[in-house]
Amino acid sequence: MELYEELLRLKKEGRASAVATIVECSGSSPQKEGSKMLVRDDGTTVGTLGGGCIEAEVIQAALMVMKDERTMTMPFELTERQGGLVCGGRVLVYVEPVIPDPVLVILGAGHVGKALAKAARFSGFRVLVCDDRPEHANRENIPDADEIVVHDYADIFSRLVIPENAYIVVATRGHNHDLEAVEASLRTKARYIGLLGSGRKKALLFRALDEAGFSPEEVGRVHVPVGLPISSVTPEEIAISIIAQVIQKRRENAASGVSRSSCSRLGKEDGADKTASSAR
Repeated sequence: MELYEELLRLKKEGRASAVATIVECSGSSPQKEGSKMLVRDDGTTVGTLGGGCIEAEVIQAALMVMKDERTMTMPFELTERQGGLVCGGRVLVYVEPVIPDPVLVILGAGHVGKALAKAARFSGFRVLVCDDRPEHANRENIPDADEIVVHDYADIFSRLVIPENAYIVVATRGHNHDLEAVEASLRTKARYIGLLGSGRKKALLFRALDEAGFSPEEVGRVHVPVGLPISSVTPEEIAISIIAQVIQKRRENAASGVSRSSCSRLGKEDGADKTASSAR
């Protein structure tokens, strides 16, 4: 019960974790099928898979699956002498991430912002909306937002704390506000920053960001125009194109798998200096 209680606590706090389960074993192994270990986002654990080389390698893989938001299956051949005994067995470990709902921050509560909040909520995102106009940034106008903040865009993230894997879409009412919102967004570690606008707006914005001292690498984080090219016209169509691109960016870096592992390669006292499994 302790493992599951801790898993729920972490999720309520917005923290990622991963559950590693022995799903198959043969021969001699330190734990049996069904044994579980919870790995927190800081690498600490609850429960055990038997210690030693398996746990050291599974912890590293668990941190990877939290980042990539994909499961891994890890086969081990236990060939190392452990505690005076040769294990000589095989173990298959399934590692599954437990990821809090992704966060979408919408800077701008106009027609597109309102439609985007609805599409994002439907797609499983936690939705935060900000606008400097209280007549727009309110529950009546944006009923699908989880949180609404009325504040200036320039220092919005002094009021709104977001996780590093958040997604930001800038859809304000004018170029000056766009610039303030993008500059503020670039000072975060958000995974994605998108701006609603044309190619002309992109050129003007990038020139202004360059003059403000942002590096080409930083400026390159901004997707302009935001959204997939589906010839969208209405606010609802634009919202669909945007959320589709956000989902695409969220999934495109997923890990493709883990190579076969041998416990003998981790048969050291610390167990963590070598990792045989790697994502391709």
